[in-house]
Amino acid sequence: MAHIKRPVNGILLFDKPLTLSSNIALQKVRRLFQAEKAGHTGTLDPLATGLLPICLGEATKFTSALLEADKTYHALVRLGQTTTTGDAEGDVVETCLPQVLDEVNVAQARAVLKHFLGDIQQIPPMYSALKHQGKALYEYIRQGETIERASRGVTIHELRMERFSNHELGFRELEISVRCSKGTYIRTLAEDIGQALGCGAHLGGLRRTAIGRFHLQGAYTLQQLEDMTAEQRDACLLPSDSLMLGMPTVDLDEGQLIRIAQGQRLVIDTALLNGRVRLYAGGSFIGVADLDGQNLAPVRILSSIARSVAQMGMEANIK
Repeated sequence: MAHIKRPVNGILLFDKPLTLSSNIALQKVRRLFQAEKAGHTGTLDPLATGLLPICLGEATKFTSALLEADKTYHALVRLGQTTTTGDAEGDVVETCLPQVLDEVNVAQARAVLKHFLGDIQQIPPMYSALKHQGKALYEYIRQGETIERASRGVTIHELRMERFSNHELGFRELEISVRCSKGTYIRTLAEDIGQALGCGAHLGGLRRTAIGRFHLQGAYTLQQLEDMTAEQRDACLLPSDSLMLGMPTVDLDEGQLIRIAQGQRLVIDTALLNGRVRLYAGGSFIGVADLDGQNLAPVRILSSIARSVAQMGMEANIK
């Protein structure tokens, strides 16, 4: 028996569990809400946990709003071993000599972390979804091929050591918190830290704690959602415009609303600077547009608004 799909709209802050892929997490949430449409704002590795905003219904139109946002992670860096994948999923390639690892201390670790603050260069890992000639890099490595990758500029805004300790299996662990720009690979950062310390390292664990203005404290686990009623789950959703709260706003009257919903450009009187803006009419969010001088061009308009305006036109023609 087919599930009945609902036109539910909004953003769910989901706390993704370990080993679950972002796409499987997305489908589980979609089924729970019986949503017609669903999408996420960027994948999180199966071995990573934490914040995964999931957009439902009309909110899927605006997932790109978070692509440029900074991200914050809590990472576990295991010193003394390098792996094929740069994380705990791979096979150990090299193990540091105990006497070399013994020389690594807290003061050295703090000093090395300072070198990674600000604008840095990273070489993307082969075990990544980055595309080369239309195919993900991890597909090449599975076929035994290695693709030469150019280094890319990323920004580490904050990098703080939370804990430095000895592990019972012989390696040392460094817990760090990182706030970084989009495109930053924490696995690569872990490997580079190990190389700078002279002992090697790989990523032992990763938890995303924030994306832009969204934080893990407001996220829900799969178990919590499963234990809720449909009404309780719906109450967990943030409105679609929550993705774009940093954008300036433009209020439209009824005539302007009708024209913008029909895909027309508007000339408006505004002191706002050029760029992407949120559109409202009667206090309700209707979509986003690009402002160039006083010219306003629609970019994404809610389907419900477009249908409503179209219906108004049909009724006017009938009369």
